[in-house]
Amino acid sequence: MTRDEARKKIIFALDVNGLAEIDRYAEMLSSKVGMFKVGKELFTSCGLEAVKTVQRHGGQVFLDLKYHDIPNTVAKAMVEAARLGVQLANLHALGGREMMETAATAVRKEFGDQRPRLLAVTILTSSTEETLRGVGIDHPVQDMVVRLAKLAQESGMDGVVASPLEIGLIREACGPGFLIVTPGVRPGFASVDDQKRIMTPAEAVGAGADYLVIGRPIAKAADPAAAAELIVDEIVAGCP
Repeated sequence: MTRDEARKKIIFALDVNGLAEIDRYAEMLSSKVGMFKVGKELFTSCGLEAVKTVQRHGGQVFLDLKYHDIPNTVAKAMVEAARLGVQLANLHALGGREMMETAATAVRKEFGDQRPRLLAVTILTSSTEETLRGVGIDHPVQDMVVRLAKLAQESGMDGVVASPLEIGLIREACGPGFLIVTPGVRPGFASVDDQKRIMTPAEAVGAGADYLVIGRPIAKAADPAAAAELIVDEIVAGCP
């Protein structure tokens, strides 16, 4: 794998405070990572400018708002996300088939091929089987992830967000063309923090992940750009 291929797989989780910080990281990392993730906290505090600031630096955006509501509301929200010119946008697979189908149909009808790729969140990487039992789901995590991934694919989603530990199972169930975006990735030089189901970048890419969402190991580094390059090094070394 080339360094450019490895770099494009990295999505930097832009979990920062304010437009000045977005601007600083976007300028610093736009040539070092493949995409920037704008999540709920940042979008709530900075709004559309969070996305536009990244785009002004030539960065691509994964809008990670994890919509989960009635089908019509989610469909309209996903259409508005597409209107922002982002590359990836997501919703919760637990919203069910009708919600996902309605959203996928609306975005494709409005934008055709010039649309973001649509992702469904399966089970959050912070969740364990105990977490699922607490909300009345008695199936093992891996079983639920595969079930939701298959449902998402049947409903018109382009891929899923899932822990790296389920990549192989999703590939087997959904085939090679289905996108897998993987949080819970920690490079060898970083701490685990609050993620429960994790892999290194090279392990996740080797298992078949299309994109790796990585935040704190880059953001907390003394030199974030150098940290991003170290992750590229790990991927290239582990995936010749």
